[in-house]
Amino acid sequence: MDEWNEIIKEFLLESDENLAQLDRDLIELESNPTSREILARIFRTVHTIKGSSGFLGFTNLGIVAHAGENLLSQLRDGKIAFNSEIASVLLSLVDAIRRTRSEIAATGKEGDGDYTALLETLRRLQEKGQTGESPATSAGPAQAAPAASAPTTDTGRPRSAAGGTSAQITSDPAAPAESLSLRVDVHQLDRLMNLVGELVLARNQILQISYREQDPIFLASSQRLDLITSELQEGLAKARMQPIGNIWQQFPRLVRDLGIACQKKVRLELNGNETELDKGVLEAIKDPLAHLVRNAVDHGIESPAQRVAAGKPEEGRLILGAFHENGQVNSEISDDGGGIDLERVRQKAVDQKLIAPEKARVMEDRDILTLIFLPGFSTAKTVTNISGRGVGMDVVKTNVERVGGTVVLDSQRGLGTTVRVRIPLTLAIISALMVTAGGDRYAIPQPNVIELLRLDDLERKKQIDKIQGVTMCRLRGHLLPLVFLDSELQLESHSVATDSAANSQAGSDQTVAVLRTHGRQFGLVVDQVNDIQEIVVKPLSKLIQAANLFAGATIVGDGRVSLILDVHGLALRSSVVSDSGSRDDDGRSDTLAPHREILLVFEGANSERFAVPLRQVTRLEEFPSSTMEETGGREVTQYGEEILPLIRISELLPWGGLRKKAETQQKTNNETVEVVVCRKESSAVGLIVERIVDVVEHDISKDHCVIQGRVTRILDLEEILQRAVLPAGHAVELEA
Repeated sequence: MDEWNEIIKEFLLESDENLAQLDRDLIELESNPTSREILARIFRTVHTIKGSSGFLGFTNLGIVAHAGENLLSQLRDGKIAFNSEIASVLLSLVDAIRRTRSEIAATGKEGDGDYTALLETLRRLQEKGQTGESPATSAGPAQAAPAASAPTTDTGRPRSAAGGTSAQITSDPAAPAESLSLRVDVHQLDRLMNLVGELVLARNQILQISYREQDPIFLASSQRLDLITSELQEGLAKARMQPIGNIWQQFPRLVRDLGIACQKKVRLELNGNETELDKGVLEAIKDPLAHLVRNAVDHGIESPAQRVAAGKPEEGRLILGAFHENGQVNSEISDDGGGIDLERVRQKAVDQKLIAPEKARVMEDRDILTLIFLPGFSTAKTVTNISGRGVGMDVVKTNVERVGGTVVLDSQRGLGTTVRVRIPLTLAIISALMVTAGGDRYAIPQPNVIELLRLDDLERKKQIDKIQGVTMCRLRGHLLPLVFLDSELQLESHSVATDSAANSQAGSDQTVAVLRTHGRQFGLVVDQVNDIQEIVVKPLSKLIQAANLFAGATIVGDGRVSLILDVHGLALRSSVVSDSGSRDDDGRSDTLAPHREILLVFEGANSERFAVPLRQVTRLEEFPSSTMEETGGREVTQYGEEILPLIRISELLPWGGLRKKAETQQKTNNETVEVVVCRKESSAVGLIVERIVDVVEHDISKDHCVIQGRVTRILDLEEILQRAVLPAGHAVELEA
């Protein structure tokens, strides 16, 4: 009986692979109906299912598969032309086989499913070929017959080929290849991974003891253990890796069926099918990705008539992409549909009492997008079998975050929507940078670490400024926000003050770990950097998880427990990124996201507000009025070894000439002026401002926008630099 159960189990596994292959091949054949190779492959797969069913005594399954095989035989012989009707019927055949397979998996029996209508349709289509009612125009001559009639094994069950997919032996008594793959239960791999995790912990402890004892023999043995453990860990991790294409294989069929149901034309493009990640993570994100695909077709892509009216092709474009980056897998779902109507989202959230009206009125665009992830939220006008119940996006976000991932949503009205899902390659063992803050050790996942900085007292004074309460570090011409770990975790610092560089202990170095999350960088100030370790991720209690600052825990070499920092949660807590996540400016051309930037906001005369991208700001200065000169109608000042042109913000307004004259007359009454120094390549300019307001993240696709409830003009640095060019022939002599 046990042997028979193993045979049934093997049949279920192989039939599952065969059905997935049929879905892919039928969709591909529909777009390329002249391909004899695809048609022959479909015939072989159905033939395999029929043979296995007969051997195992699954009569009804064999009858259904046999009817499909007869129709495919007519197609293969060129007696029937392949068309959309036949494609739909054959896909219905696949569904029928899949339902029967599920029944067998659950009960060991075929069940009492009624497939009379399906069998009648298959027989009707087959008879058309026998009576010559449908002349062959697309299937081509029957040259694939020898390959299609390849036999099964002598037991009637299909052989397994390398890679785990079912295949047939050709008629050549010499072409069988030795199987190079072996199916292993995923739970067995989970148990092995847990054991390897415990081995890694023991290895870390032994290494720490060996370094302390400095016994040559013990040290050599521990290093050998370290090497073997690392290779074992890497090998087992690879065994658990699977291409993301394994879950994408269901999407061509899903998109086709949804397109028909919604009366839309959608072309699906898959990029990066071979991108690999852990089997456990793969299973966890399968349903969230499927839901995002459904949303894109149902809500994102417009109807053909709407697309034509908007100047778009009738056929919508849906792109699924995946790629590795910084130890993570990025999966993107992009459509070229109508985008998200933010005002409608705002109103729906108020109507559904998910947010107060007064709060909704002052929310910025990026915050409006986060409402989509609220439980119960839906913009659908009617409830259908596809969507409209408000259950989906919140579950997507929850399931992705459960495996340590994040979801970022970007949309541009009229152009489309992109959902970016970031997930770790594996959940069990990761490489981490160990740091100390407040006397406790913490782990930072290494994929988030860009570089380490150590600033002495002099460098702190030169490189660190404070802007509206936000501490910034000047790093290679860019301003880097600083986050103090002991302050964020409310710890007592043992070596570095947490207020600002000016209050840091004199003579002490400051250690900064430059981290990246969602395409944004920030500096994490810690007391000490220890080393890099391979750590085993242990789950946290729900109480600690609720803080959104820790991704897990681990046991370090000395047996103590260390918490693993959630870099994105830390960035959210310190307002480095917004709750919806910053867009990742990685230059990918297939991203349909709006352009977002971190902006420096400041005021000119009469409290007008302006903003400039923070990446273009190199320094905030205060100049004495006495150091400012005028030449060729342009105010300038000496700035280091160069002459810095100065522009008053009022000059950028239509009525700026009169106001500039009044301001120039008053400048002698002011002791100093505040200047924002901006630079692009070798050109620099100083913007004279009234006061610095804040540093925010915002969409800069328009010249003007509303920031913090005030109309703000986004400055064009190119235009400003052109205005700042000094006239030729003007010599300038400035006081030192």
